[in-house]
Amino acid sequence: MFDREALRDLCEEKALKRGDFTLASGKKSTYYFDGKQVTLDAQGSKLIAEGILDLLGDDLPDAVGGMSIGADPITAAVVTIAGVQNLPLIGFMVRKEAKGHGTQRFIEGPLVAGQEVVIVEDVVTTGGSSLLAIERVKEFGCKVRSVIAVVDRLQGGAEAFAAEGITLQSLLTIRDFGIEPPKE
Repeated sequence: MFDREALRDLCEEKALKRGDFTLASGKKSTYYFDGKQVTLDAQGSKLIAEGILDLLGDDLPDAVGGMSIGADPITAAVVTIAGVQNLPLIGFMVRKEAKGHGTQRFIEGPLVAGQEVVIVEDVVTTGGSSLLAIERVKEFGCKVRSVIAVVDRLQGGAEAFAAEGITLQSLLTIRDFGIEPPKE
């Protein structure tokens, strides 16, 4: 059973930084979520995996995964907890650049064309990295059901995914930390 408050508290304690930051999207911000402080924490990864599996419910996709390196610990945690619960679920990783040797693929893991997937992400702002993952997964021949983020910064990601016909769900939003999104 997913403990949302425990995840919120852990994120507040370990991942939320305040100050002046430039985000991957290029936007300026007075706060930053260092998601890896929670996704690479034993308790954090367990809470995240339980939350994502709760959101997925009984209608599991074939696979979960996302853009390396941010989505990798989330994918591993979800697949591990699914295994503990005897749920049929595989993981995959999307490379930023094709591997220069071997299969030279953008997609790594046991994913095969035709499968249905959910993209996972630690923090969504504008959705840029997940949009690239979605594009690569579609090119590979899979159907993307949705994106699930640990934290949604409420800065356009959901709208960007909706334009692609994909929904965004999140375990937390910045409002859970008393932060309002900037007025655009």
